[in-house]
Amino acid sequence: MDPAQIGPIAVAELDAAPAADAAAELMPCCASKRWVSGLVSGRPYARLDRLTAASDALLARLDWSELESALAGHPRIGERAASDGRADGWSRQEQAGAARAGDRVRQELAEANRAYEQRFGHVFLICATGLSAETMLGALRSRLRNDPVAEREVVRAELAKIVRLRLAKAFR
Repeated sequence: MDPAQIGPIAVAELDAAPAADAAAELMPCCASKRWVSGLVSGRPYARLDRLTAASDALLARLDWSELESALAGHPRIGERAASDGRADGWSRQEQAGAARAGDRVRQELAEANRAYEQRFGHVFLICATGLSAETMLGALRSRLRNDPVAEREVVRAELAKIVRLRLAKAFR
């Protein structure tokens, strides 16, 4: 079975789980250990909207080093995720538009990814769900013009969107 297809569990199960088990359920949603530990220690939530609100609040407070640890859990746009784990399965689903791109667009994505990483020192992050490869490429090129401070805030907002989607896949 594809790990990305594992059905959502009830938030009440997350609330009742031992801390290590709860952390294991949350980690595919965001690779930041501080985010995971903050959500685990903030239980109970009872409902997905409360879990999501707590997640948003934690993401807003993460320092840049913690955001970078979260970024480490994301493959480059246009590259296949490395493992068959749940987070990588979700990444493949989220980046389906890039996977369907032709050779020229895939090459341009690879080149733009390299330029972005040279400029900002981290992987380009975008909430890719439902976006075409061309749309992602346009956003990447546009964001290359951002100053580093502005780009960090865009990254934080994109990460929050991704995490919200993943929480909705993991919990009900």
